[in-house]
Amino acid sequence: MFPGLGGMDPRKMKMLMKQMGIKSEDINARKVIFELDEGKLVIENPQVTAMDIQGKKTYTVMGEIKEEKGYPDEDVEMVAEQAGVSKSKALKALEENDGDIAEAISKLKE
Repeated sequence: MFPGLGGMDPRKMKMLMKQMGIKSEDINARKVIFELDEGKLVIENPQVTAMDIQGKKTYTVMGEIKEEKGYPDEDVEMVAEQAGVSKSKALKALEENDGDIAEAISKLKE
């Protein structure tokens, strides 16, 4: 029995969903990443279920979430190129300057 399903047997739940016209399928995913404005949510070894409800797909993702603060790869690459440094130094400069690209480049060129 699964508490997330209200204690209902998963087979019974699938049968009930089928009767209501809801198709579901498990997706074999290794990782799910949500890119946010302020970083990323990474779900390793997730359980992903896709449901088709009246022609619209809905995805359910369960697993252990790891939050990653960070900056877009494009920003890191731009700072690295402009300042002539490695990506790791560029990322560190962005972190030290709260994501301010111009300030990060300026500090690295000093």
